[in-house]
Amino acid sequence: MSDVSGPSHVLVVGDLMVDVVVAHKDPIAVGSDTPARVTINGGGSAANTACWLASLGEAPQLMAARGDDAFGAMAAADLDDAGVAFVGPVLDQYPTGTCVVLVGADGERSMLPDRGANDRLPMSAIVGGLDPMPGWVHLSGYAILHEGSRNAGRAALSAGLAGGAVVSVDAASTAPIRAVGAEAFLNWIDGASIVFANDEEIEALGGVWAVLEHVDAVAVKHGAAGATWTDGAETVTAEGFPVDMVDTTGAGDAFSAGWIASVRRGSDPQAALADAVHAGATAVTHPGARPVRSEP
Repeated sequence: MSDVSGPSHVLVVGDLMVDVVVAHKDPIAVGSDTPARVTINGGGSAANTACWLASLGEAPQLMAARGDDAFGAMAAADLDDAGVAFVGPVLDQYPTGTCVVLVGADGERSMLPDRGANDRLPMSAIVGGLDPMPGWVHLSGYAILHEGSRNAGRAALSAGLAGGAVVSVDAASTAPIRAVGAEAFLNWIDGASIVFANDEEIEALGGVWAVLEHVDAVAVKHGAAGATWTDGAETVTAEGFPVDMVDTTGAGDAFSAGWIASVRRGSDPQAALADAVHAGATAVTHPGARPVRSEP
Protein backbone atom coordinates (compact mmCIF):
# COMPACT_ATOMS: atom_id res chain seq x y z
CA MET A 1 0.00 0.00 0.00
CA SER A 2 1.22 3.49 -0.80
CA ASP A 3 2.09 6.12 1.79
CA VAL A 4 -1.14 7.76 3.00
CA SER A 5 0.44 10.75 4.75
CA GLY A 6 2.03 13.85 3.31
CA PRO A 7 0.99 16.96 1.44
CA SER A 8 -0.61 15.28 -1.62
CA HIS A 9 -4.29 16.07 -1.94
CA VAL A 10 -7.47 14.00 -1.86
CA LEU A 11 -9.52 13.80 -5.07
CA VAL A 12 -13.17 12.98 -4.47
CA VAL A 13 -14.98 11.62 -7.53
CA GLY A 14 -18.72 11.36 -7.92
CA ASP A 15 -21.79 13.49 -7.63
CA LEU A 16 -22.60 17.14 -7.03
CA MET A 17 -26.22 17.84 -6.18
CA VAL A 18 -28.44 20.58 -4.86
CA ASP A 19 -30.65 19.18 -2.09
CA VAL A 20 -34.19 20.42 -1.59
CA VAL A 21 -34.69 19.24 1.99
CA VAL A 22 -38.28 18.76 3.15
CA ALA A 23 -38.51 18.12 6.90
CA HIS A 24 -41.92 17.02 8.16
CA LYS A 25 -42.97 16.03 11.69
CA ASP A 26 -46.26 14.40 10.77
CA PRO A 27 -46.77 11.45 8.43
CA ILE A 28 -47.22 12.57 4.82
CA ALA A 29 -50.91 13.01 4.00
CA VAL A 30 -51.01 11.45 0.54
CA GLY A 31 -53.08 13.54 -1.85
CA SER A 32 -53.32 16.42 0.64
CA ASP A 33 -51.15 18.88 2.61
CA THR A 34 -48.48 18.10 5.18
CA PRO A 35 -46.76 21.03 6.96
CA ALA A 36 -43.01 21.02 6.37
CA ARG A 37 -39.85 23.10 6.60
CA VAL A 38 -38.17 23.41 3.21
CA THR A 39 -34.53 24.43 2.71
CA ILE A 40 -32.15 24.35 -0.23
CA ASN A 41 -28.67 23.06 0.53
CA GLY A 42 -25.59 21.75 -1.22
CA GLY A 43 -25.62 17.98 -1.64
CA GLY A 44 -24.29 14.96 -3.46
CA SER A 45 -22.37 12.24 -1.63
CA ALA A 46 -19.00 13.08 -3.20
CA ALA A 47 -19.44 16.83 -2.74
CA ASN A 48 -20.51 16.33 0.88
CA THR A 49 -17.48 14.18 1.61
CA ALA A 50 -15.21 16.81 0.07
CA CYS A 51 -16.76 19.53 2.25
CA TRP A 52 -16.30 17.43 5.39
CA LEU A 53 -12.69 16.79 4.40
CA ALA A 54 -12.12 20.52 4.06
CA SER A 55 -13.62 21.10 7.52
CA LEU A 56 -11.14 18.55 8.89
CA GLY A 57 -8.11 20.39 7.54
CA GLU A 58 -7.73 18.83 4.09
CA ALA A 59 -7.60 20.73 0.78
CA PRO A 60 -9.72 18.37 -1.33
CA GLN A 61 -10.62 18.52 -5.00
CA LEU A 62 -14.01 17.45 -6.34
CA MET A 63 -14.36 15.76 -9.72
CA ALA A 64 -18.02 15.95 -10.70
CA ALA A 65 -20.12 17.40 -13.50
CA ARG A 66 -22.53 20.30 -13.09
CA GLY A 67 -24.85 22.19 -15.38
CA ASP A 68 -24.41 25.73 -16.67
CA ASP A 69 -27.38 26.97 -14.67
CA ALA A 70 -28.32 28.85 -11.50
CA PHE A 71 -28.19 25.76 -9.30
CA GLY A 72 -24.77 24.91 -10.72
CA ALA A 73 -23.41 28.38 -10.00
CA MET A 74 -24.82 28.21 -6.47
CA ALA A 75 -23.30 24.78 -5.90
CA ALA A 76 -19.88 25.93 -7.16
CA ALA A 77 -19.94 28.98 -4.91
CA ASP A 78 -20.84 26.81 -1.90
CA LEU A 79 -17.90 24.51 -2.62
CA ASP A 80 -15.52 27.43 -2.93
CA ASP A 81 -16.73 28.87 0.37
CA ALA A 82 -16.20 25.47 2.00
CA GLY A 83 -12.60 25.22 0.80
CA VAL A 84 -13.21 22.61 -1.92
CA ALA A 85 -11.66 23.03 -5.37
CA PHE A 86 -14.15 22.03 -8.07
CA VAL A 87 -12.20 20.48 -10.96
CA GLY A 88 -15.04 18.96 -12.95
CA PRO A 89 -16.65 20.02 -16.23
CA VAL A 90 -19.56 22.43 -16.72
CA LEU A 91 -22.02 20.89 -19.19
CA ASP A 92 -24.32 23.44 -20.79
CA GLN A 93 -26.71 20.83 -22.22
CA TYR A 94 -27.58 19.15 -18.89
CA PRO A 95 -28.98 20.54 -15.62
CA THR A 96 -27.17 20.40 -12.31
CA GLY A 97 -28.25 17.37 -10.30
CA THR A 98 -31.07 17.95 -7.83
CA CYS A 99 -32.40 15.77 -5.02
CA VAL A 100 -35.55 16.11 -2.96
CA VAL A 101 -34.75 14.81 0.53
CA LEU A 102 -37.69 13.88 2.75
CA VAL A 103 -36.73 13.95 6.43
CA GLY A 104 -39.19 12.41 8.86
CA ALA A 105 -39.67 13.13 12.55
CA ASP A 106 -37.19 10.38 13.45
CA GLY A 107 -34.45 12.00 11.35
CA GLU A 108 -34.49 9.24 8.74
CA ARG A 109 -34.32 10.42 5.15
CA SER A 110 -35.68 9.27 1.83
CA MET A 111 -34.24 10.68 -1.38
CA LEU A 112 -35.75 11.47 -4.79
CA PRO A 113 -32.76 12.28 -7.04
CA ASP A 114 -32.60 13.74 -10.53
CA ARG A 115 -28.92 13.16 -11.29
CA GLY A 116 -28.78 15.52 -14.26
CA ALA A 117 -25.21 16.33 -15.32
CA ASN A 118 -23.82 13.74 -12.88
CA ASP A 119 -24.81 11.03 -15.33
CA ARG A 120 -22.72 12.66 -18.06
CA LEU A 121 -19.35 12.86 -16.30
CA PRO A 122 -16.91 12.35 -19.21
CA MET A 123 -13.85 10.12 -19.03
CA SER A 124 -11.79 12.97 -20.50
CA ALA A 125 -12.34 14.95 -17.29
CA ILE A 126 -10.79 12.14 -15.24
CA VAL A 127 -7.49 12.46 -17.11
CA GLY A 128 -7.13 16.11 -16.13
CA GLY A 129 -8.27 15.48 -12.57
CA LEU A 130 -5.52 12.92 -12.02
CA ASP A 131 -2.68 15.20 -13.14
CA PRO A 132 -0.90 15.50 -10.80
CA MET A 133 -1.83 12.19 -9.20
CA PRO A 134 -3.49 12.72 -5.82
CA GLY A 135 -2.34 10.81 -2.77
CA TRP A 136 -5.88 9.54 -2.17
CA VAL A 137 -8.82 8.95 -4.51
CA HIS A 138 -12.23 8.60 -2.88
CA LEU A 139 -15.00 7.35 -5.14
CA SER A 140 -18.68 7.73 -4.40
CA GLY A 141 -20.40 4.48 -5.36
CA TYR A 142 -23.07 6.46 -7.17
CA ALA A 143 -20.53 7.19 -9.91
CA ILE A 144 -20.31 3.53 -10.89
CA LEU A 145 -23.81 2.44 -9.89
CA HIS A 146 -25.28 4.65 -12.62
CA GLU A 147 -24.54 3.77 -16.22
CA GLY A 148 -23.97 7.31 -17.47
CA SER A 149 -21.00 7.97 -15.15
CA ARG A 150 -19.81 4.39 -14.74
CA ASN A 151 -16.94 4.49 -17.22
CA ALA A 152 -15.58 7.70 -15.69
CA GLY A 153 -15.87 6.30 -12.17
CA ARG A 154 -14.14 3.07 -13.08
CA ALA A 155 -11.42 4.99 -14.92
CA ALA A 156 -10.76 7.10 -11.82
CA LEU A 157 -10.46 4.00 -9.65
CA SER A 158 -8.18 2.17 -12.09
CA ALA A 159 -5.95 5.19 -12.70
CA GLY A 160 -5.71 5.90 -8.98
CA LEU A 161 -4.59 2.35 -8.27
CA ALA A 162 -2.11 2.39 -11.15
CA GLY A 163 -0.73 5.73 -9.97
CA GLY A 164 -0.11 4.53 -6.42
CA ALA A 165 -2.94 6.45 -4.73
CA VAL A 166 -4.94 5.03 -1.86
CA VAL A 167 -8.42 4.34 -3.23
CA SER A 168 -11.51 4.28 -1.04
CA VAL A 169 -15.10 3.63 -2.11
CA ASP A 170 -18.39 4.52 -0.50
CA ALA A 171 -21.03 1.88 -1.24
CA ALA A 172 -23.60 4.68 -1.64
CA SER A 173 -27.06 3.09 -1.47
CA THR A 174 -28.76 -0.29 -1.15
CA ALA A 175 -31.36 -0.02 -3.92
CA PRO A 176 -28.96 0.73 -6.81
CA ILE A 177 -26.55 -1.97 -5.53
CA ARG A 178 -29.34 -4.52 -5.79
CA ALA A 179 -30.31 -3.16 -9.20
CA VAL A 180 -26.85 -3.76 -10.71
CA GLY A 181 -26.04 -6.82 -8.59
CA ALA A 182 -23.45 -7.32 -5.88
CA GLU A 183 -21.06 -9.29 -8.09
CA ALA A 184 -20.92 -6.56 -10.72
CA PHE A 185 -20.36 -3.81 -8.16
CA LEU A 186 -17.60 -5.71 -6.37
CA ASN A 187 -15.85 -6.47 -9.65
CA TRP A 188 -15.95 -2.76 -10.54
CA ILE A 189 -14.24 -1.77 -7.28
CA ASP A 190 -11.75 -4.64 -7.21
CA GLY A 191 -8.43 -3.61 -5.69
CA ALA A 192 -9.69 -0.70 -3.59
CA SER A 193 -8.03 -0.09 -0.22
CA ILE A 194 -11.25 0.25 1.78
CA VAL A 195 -15.01 0.27 1.32
CA PHE A 196 -17.35 2.26 3.58
CA ALA A 197 -20.85 0.78 3.89
CA ASN A 198 -23.72 0.59 6.36
CA ASP A 199 -25.26 -2.65 7.56
CA GLU A 200 -27.91 -2.73 4.83
CA GLU A 201 -25.37 -2.06 2.09
CA ILE A 202 -23.04 -4.79 3.38
CA GLU A 203 -25.95 -7.23 3.35
CA ALA A 204 -26.79 -6.21 -0.24
CA LEU A 205 -23.14 -6.86 -1.20
CA GLY A 206 -23.23 -10.38 0.22
CA GLY A 207 -21.57 -9.77 3.57
CA VAL A 208 -18.19 -8.60 4.81
CA TRP A 209 -16.27 -11.65 3.63
CA ALA A 210 -17.63 -11.33 0.11
CA VAL A 211 -16.45 -7.73 0.01
CA LEU A 212 -13.02 -8.64 1.39
CA GLU A 213 -12.46 -10.91 -1.58
CA HIS A 214 -12.18 -7.74 -3.67
CA VAL A 215 -10.81 -5.01 -1.34
CA ASP A 216 -8.25 -4.67 1.45
CA ALA A 217 -10.58 -3.62 4.26
CA VAL A 218 -14.18 -2.77 5.11
CA ALA A 219 -15.58 -0.19 7.53
CA VAL A 220 -19.18 -0.98 8.43
CA LYS A 221 -21.35 1.80 9.82
CA HIS A 222 -23.91 0.75 12.45
CA GLY A 223 -25.66 4.10 12.83
CA ALA A 224 -25.94 5.24 16.45
CA ALA A 225 -24.29 1.99 17.58
CA GLY A 226 -20.90 2.95 16.11
CA ALA A 227 -18.84 1.10 13.51
CA THR A 228 -16.59 -1.89 12.81
CA TRP A 229 -13.43 -2.09 10.68
CA THR A 230 -11.80 -5.26 9.50
CA ASP A 231 -9.19 -6.39 7.00
CA GLY A 232 -10.01 -10.06 7.60
CA ALA A 233 -7.11 -10.58 9.98
CA GLU A 234 -7.79 -7.81 12.50
CA THR A 235 -11.09 -6.31 13.64
CA VAL A 236 -11.63 -3.13 15.64
CA THR A 237 -14.82 -1.47 16.82
CA ALA A 238 -15.81 2.02 17.86
CA GLU A 239 -18.82 2.86 20.00
CA GLY A 240 -21.31 5.47 18.90
CA PHE A 241 -21.39 9.01 20.30
CA PRO A 242 -24.65 9.93 22.07
CA VAL A 243 -26.08 12.98 20.30
CA ASP A 244 -29.48 14.52 19.65
CA MET A 245 -30.28 13.43 16.10
CA VAL A 246 -31.78 16.07 13.82
CA ASP A 247 -31.07 14.86 10.27
CA THR A 248 -29.12 11.78 9.14
CA THR A 249 -28.45 13.21 5.66
CA GLY A 250 -24.72 13.20 4.97
CA ALA A 251 -23.72 11.18 8.05
CA GLY A 252 -22.10 8.49 5.94
CA ASP A 253 -20.24 11.10 3.88
CA ALA A 254 -18.89 12.67 7.07
CA PHE A 255 -17.86 9.23 8.31
CA SER A 256 -15.79 8.63 5.16
CA ALA A 257 -14.15 12.04 5.49
CA GLY A 258 -13.39 11.42 9.15
CA TRP A 259 -11.62 8.16 8.34
CA ILE A 260 -9.64 9.57 5.41
CA ALA A 261 -8.48 12.69 7.26
CA SER A 262 -7.51 10.66 10.33
CA VAL A 263 -5.52 8.06 8.37
CA ARG A 264 -3.74 10.82 6.45
CA ARG A 265 -2.69 12.25 9.83
CA GLY A 266 -1.09 8.90 10.62
CA SER A 267 -3.80 7.29 12.77
CA ASP A 268 -4.10 3.53 13.16
CA PRO A 269 -7.44 1.81 12.36
CA GLN A 270 -8.73 2.07 15.93
CA ALA A 271 -8.18 5.82 16.14
CA ALA A 272 -9.33 6.42 12.57
CA LEU A 273 -12.57 4.52 13.18
CA ALA A 274 -13.27 6.56 16.32
CA ASP A 275 -12.65 9.76 14.36
CA ALA A 276 -14.95 8.56 11.57
CA VAL A 277 -17.75 7.76 14.02
CA HIS A 278 -17.32 11.15 15.69
CA ALA A 279 -17.58 12.93 12.33
CA GLY A 280 -20.71 10.97 11.42
CA ALA A 281 -22.27 11.77 14.80
CA THR A 282 -21.50 15.45 14.33
CA ALA A 283 -23.28 15.43 10.97
CA VAL A 284 -26.63 14.28 12.39
CA THR A 285 -26.88 17.13 14.91
CA HIS A 286 -27.95 19.75 12.36
CA PRO A 287 -30.06 19.93 9.20
CA GLY A 288 -28.35 19.33 5.87
CA ALA A 289 -25.55 17.11 4.67
CA ARG A 290 -22.53 19.37 5.13
CA PRO A 291 -20.60 20.93 8.01
CA VAL A 292 -21.97 24.04 9.63
CA ARG A 293 -19.60 26.89 8.83
CA SER A 294 -18.99 29.52 11.45
CA GLU A 295 -19.93 33.07 10.61
CA PRO A 296 -16.99 35.29 9.57
